[in-house]
Amino acid sequence: MSTYLRCNDVKSNYYDEKEVTLRGWIHRIRKQKEITFVLLRDDRGGVIQFTIPTKKAIDLTIESCIQISGNVKKDARAPEGGYEIRGKDLKIFGTAPADYPIGEYQSQDLLLDYRHLAVRTRRMSTIAKIRASILKFSRQWFIENDWLEINAPVIVKDAVEGGSSLFEIKYFDRIAFLSQSAQLYLEAMVFALGPVWSITESFRAERSRTVRHLAEFTHLEAEAPWMYQEELMKVQENLVSFIIQNTLTNNSPDFEFLNRNVKELSSISPPFERMSYGKAVDILRSRDFTVLCGDGAHRKIEWGDDLNIESERELTKDCVKPLFVYEFPIDTKPFYVREDPTKSEISLSTDLLAPRGFGEISSGSERESDVESIEKRIEKQSLDPKAYGWYLDLRRYGSVPHSGFGLGMDRLVRWILGMEDIKDVVLFPRTMSRVTP
Repeated sequence: MSTYLRCNDVKSNYYDEKEVTLRGWIHRIRKQKEITFVLLRDDRGGVIQFTIPTKKAIDLTIESCIQISGNVKKDARAPEGGYEIRGKDLKIFGTAPADYPIGEYQSQDLLLDYRHLAVRTRRMSTIAKIRASILKFSRQWFIENDWLEINAPVIVKDAVEGGSSLFEIKYFDRIAFLSQSAQLYLEAMVFALGPVWSITESFRAERSRTVRHLAEFTHLEAEAPWMYQEELMKVQENLVSFIIQNTLTNNSPDFEFLNRNVKELSSISPPFERMSYGKAVDILRSRDFTVLCGDGAHRKIEWGDDLNIESERELTKDCVKPLFVYEFPIDTKPFYVREDPTKSEISLSTDLLAPRGFGEISSGSERESDVESIEKRIEKQSLDPKAYGWYLDLRRYGSVPHSGFGLGMDRLVRWILGMEDIKDVVLFPRTMSRVTP
């Protein structure tokens, strides 16, 4: 692959009056009688204007792939940074039909139908760059703190979060499922490698149409031996703060392009606020917060109800920093969550809620290390103990106190970008109604 300049590279006094060659796609085009004005978009979303005699631009259309050579000229009137290129030589790699389906203003449904083309828009490419930085700095934090990254399978035999949300697949002559979480495999690895983590695609067959649910999502998960609830929260708040501050620095122009006010984000640092589940319920009851019953009626929230989207929004609507809610009722949590030995029916669990109503982005807990306790929980949740034989072996052979969490990266990106719908921050979202492109 030959080296060539990108649009933003040449926007400096150093290149003024120098001849350069750039490659990219036609973002906008305006043809006049003698001169044609073109906005060129490169493969990182940078844009610069070039001019070329109209007689050389007859075949140019929106999204045609080209190479342009010419002299850089500093001109305050030029859009996109005050520099333009006076084009001389033009090479066309691929001409696009004139009926390009995506115009300047389109519906969200059309943009999803043509997502394979919509990812070329400056908005989507900017989101993709910020998302890439978030993933990069996630990995960097774990590397710098001596956690080891592992790869877990996404084809599994059993549930982690409950059988009702599993995607079933045919696996040769057997039935298997798409993984809901890498957690159980991460737990196996703490015995061999200590603190471990992964970024994996997870799948939930939840019939949900909310602005924060996807059928396939990017899942960052981590497990560590001899880690307890307080340290578990510290790891998450340090990780999230590190990701945010480094991404703000690295992608400042991208946030500006998206008109994202980062004032509150720039103040995100440990420690995050902490609130017990009991206090959260008391606050919601004091505000006459209600939950929907099975018969369609509403009643005030009570101790034992899980927090839903609306309750999380109510708790965090005035927060400027993330909020940990801890000590949920044990019956609201999966079989592997440890019960507090000093408080009956209370779990040693935490949910991390993003501020301003963005809701849960992470959930974690101390893991139950006693094999008999896990067996009782598996039975109580009507799961098949035989299906978890290998997992129970982890407790039979040298069980260790340990904790872990799962962070929804798409939800994290949604909050950092301040966007309403999670589909806007995923390149190719998968929902109940959408499995293409």
